[in-house]
Amino acid sequence: MTQDLGHNYYKELIDLQDVSGVEAQIQRLLDAPIESVSDLEKWLEDEKNLTNKIAEAMIGHEVDFNRNTEDAQIKETYLHDQQVIQPLLLKYEAKLNEKCCESPYFNELDEDRYGLMRRVRESKVKLFREENIPLMVKEQELSTKYSEIMGGLTVEWDGEEKPFPFIQSKLDNLDRVVREKAYNKMMEAYRQIKPDMDAIMDELVQLRHQIALNAGFENYRDYMFVVKNREYSVQDCYDFHENVEKHIIPAWNRLAEVFKSKLGVDTYRPWDNTAKLMKNPPYADVSTLMDGVSEMLGETDAYFADRFDYMRENGLLDLGDRKGKSPGGFCTGLPVSGETFVFANFSPSFFSLIALIHEMGHAVNGYLEYAEHGPIEEYQHRMEIAELYSHGMELLLLDKLDRFYPEEEDFKSAQREELRRAFMMLFGPLSGDLFQHWMYTNPNHTAKERDEKYFEISKRYGLNPVETSGFENEIGMSWAGTLHYFQVPFYNIEYSISMLGALQLLENYQKDPQQAIESFKKGASADYNQPIAAIYKETGVDFDFSEPAVKRMGEFLERVINQLGH
Repeated sequence: MTQDLGHNYYKELIDLQDVSGVEAQIQRLLDAPIESVSDLEKWLEDEKNLTNKIAEAMIGHEVDFNRNTEDAQIKETYLHDQQVIQPLLLKYEAKLNEKCCESPYFNELDEDRYGLMRRVRESKVKLFREENIPLMVKEQELSTKYSEIMGGLTVEWDGEEKPFPFIQSKLDNLDRVVREKAYNKMMEAYRQIKPDMDAIMDELVQLRHQIALNAGFENYRDYMFVVKNREYSVQDCYDFHENVEKHIIPAWNRLAEVFKSKLGVDTYRPWDNTAKLMKNPPYADVSTLMDGVSEMLGETDAYFADRFDYMRENGLLDLGDRKGKSPGGFCTGLPVSGETFVFANFSPSFFSLIALIHEMGHAVNGYLEYAEHGPIEEYQHRMEIAELYSHGMELLLLDKLDRFYPEEEDFKSAQREELRRAFMMLFGPLSGDLFQHWMYTNPNHTAKERDEKYFEISKRYGLNPVETSGFENEIGMSWAGTLHYFQVPFYNIEYSISMLGALQLLENYQKDPQQAIESFKKGASADYNQPIAAIYKETGVDFDFSEPAVKRMGEFLERVINQLGH
């Protein structure tokens, strides 16, 4: 059943095709008597063990599907999970949460160990509505449809049919003619799928709005803040948007002048905003990529390289582009095996190198957490924490990019590009966050209004220095290429918040490399039951996205770039 490269990378300890058998195991938990605090703790452990078995099988099936969206049997298995098992879990999760929360021993559980779990469960009990189950199943089906469309997207290039990531990688080319051609080819591809994407997004917005209304909220944005148990408010997000616009965008525009000069162009066009100044792609094949990243990780910390080499040897990496793979990249944990799996669908490019390093930050975090505390439970997943270690890994390896760019000027260009990416991470996800605030607080918007709003927000942020005339429609529709809007709504601002923490980590690394690495490992293995701020503190940084913090880290980032020389 497993579609991989000769490895069984996940464990199927439960047969999800045997629906009545799965239901019977969950029912046993519901029927179990709880007559003391220790009974409740034992019950929570039993529940976790069953949940992990189900989760690992479902994660494995989902990874299989992402690796090969065109295999009928794999798709059938994955859709069974989404259409049959997921609704069952949603129904029983609510009953299990009620049983737990209504236990007279619930509030006697130790606060340090169970406090976060208690708050999340109480929140879920309040949010659950049975009528939302079919809506959530439909939402997942639309998400799957998006993956299929994007996984099958190809573009004609010099008479050959190429996977979409191949064309994206051409935006790195030093030749402006090639970049412009690639940009136009990408837009041509988006135009082909735009009607489908509009139909999917229109339906998703309405589904999600109804889910929120059913749960007693005015809109999906407010609902999601509760679902995600955010430790900050909607107003904090709006303030962050404004602070970045005030302090980061002017610095971004100054940096654009430097890149414009380096590129030898008078005006920045959309295909120049992504250009890299290195002469060639950093690698030609996946094996070379893995060799180099292993060396970079090893020069930073032996444990980092050990984990990467282990994953490589055990079939836990699927890198490189091919038709039929879903777009993008991700790292996912396997809670029974205690493994992490990294998936990527990128052609050779600077971005694909950085994406692998980024995902290895997640992987190292996952392995350290598992070693200290066992599998991270669903309620402990907070992306403001997870992204701190992926962005942090990128910046800890900044001084080792010469492994792929041995010439001094290329090396400096690669470092500048990674720091430019850090800048982009301070505002790009924020513009995506603002876009979603607008979409879900205006659920009856039209497709045309959505494109216009996306263009307007893009111009305020990342496209601020770009001459966009004649490409308003292309830019307006390019939201269709961002899987987050379809599959993980309101997962955006976390990237920007965590980048502020990662930049502090870089600042610490410049002062004392060994101490910064030890702090990284300490935070990455911290108890995830703590507040976000406490985990950041264990990493040696502050969880702070106030105006002074944004201003200070923007100035630091600009200073580091200037130190590389122009």
